[in-house]
Amino acid sequence: MAARLQTAVLGASGYSGLELAHLLARHPRTNAPLLFRRSAETVESALLPSIPGNGKTNGSRAVRPFSWSALKENGVDLLFLATPHAVSRELVPEAVARGLRIVDLSGAWRLKQEEHRAIYGFKDSSAQTAAELTERAVYGLPELKPNADQIPSAALVANPGCYATSIILALAPLLSAAVVDRDRGIISDSKSGVSGAGKEPTARTHFVSVADNFSAYSVFGHRHTGEILEQLELTSPEFTFTPHLLPIPRGILSTIYVYLNREMNVDEIESCLQDFYKGKRWVRIFPAPSLPEIQFSVHTNYCDLGFCLASDHRRLIIVSCLDNLLKGAAGQAVQNMNLMYGWDEAEGLE
Repeated sequence: MAARLQTAVLGASGYSGLELAHLLARHPRTNAPLLFRRSAETVESALLPSIPGNGKTNGSRAVRPFSWSALKENGVDLLFLATPHAVSRELVPEAVARGLRIVDLSGAWRLKQEEHRAIYGFKDSSAQTAAELTERAVYGLPELKPNADQIPSAALVANPGCYATSIILALAPLLSAAVVDRDRGIISDSKSGVSGAGKEPTARTHFVSVADNFSAYSVFGHRHTGEILEQLELTSPEFTFTPHLLPIPRGILSTIYVYLNREMNVDEIESCLQDFYKGKRWVRIFPAPSLPEIQFSVHTNYCDLGFCLASDHRRLIIVSCLDNLLKGAAGQAVQNMNLMYGWDEAEGLE
């Protein structure tokens, strides 16, 4: 039997990091992942009982303080970063220099264009190194070309944002077929569960703020907007995106409004989606008039797509649903790992 891959997760105590730890612990081709956190504190399993083991510390499993030496001593081949954007931006240059392959779940390396990347306010120690890595980074959305062809050989995969995944997968087939009237604009009205905001508590994400409530946020300023524009080759005036916070733990539902540039029928729309995602394991197309719901995709790596066509055959609404912690984060990261090592895309995810 071939040797199992040794992985490590930095940020294992966050929501996406926890999901990733579970997936890697039961993956048929990986050893139990080494689990790290940025602080110097070792967190015992008594405090994080749901995390699978990464070795023993005083007889119990633990999330350890991060160090490069620990990666080397344990023969880590692939490093997952479930860290804040600025932390990933700082660590990746050294990780690449040390010969590690990386899947980064943050937004640090997703964006090629400076106008979109400016929202993060990165301060790189070496502008030249950062520019080189930005060019080398592959946007890890396996359902799109040329991404799928570039991921297997990539040293650095930039895992997409959760909102961006739901919206890009919904729109890519129609834009590729050139049937969208872009001059009339595209609107995405998207809603996410609270785990999409990360584990650090804020006034907005406290229970008393979220429960029995529904709110919009980051209007005309969400960080995922840039990657949507870049991947779909849209201009800012052509696309309007408003995210909302749902009073649920996890899941995303995006309702996307487009005008078609010619009259189309339901069969044509369905064929457009089905043909584009033929052979793509993790996208499910719902036959009209059925529409996906968050409960259908939560706790899975699926992105579910459905649509309704108006009686004028020109106005189209697409509904896209996924689990923000799986297809929107950890599940997609494992999907990318599978491609990087030549394994079946579904391994460890079914």
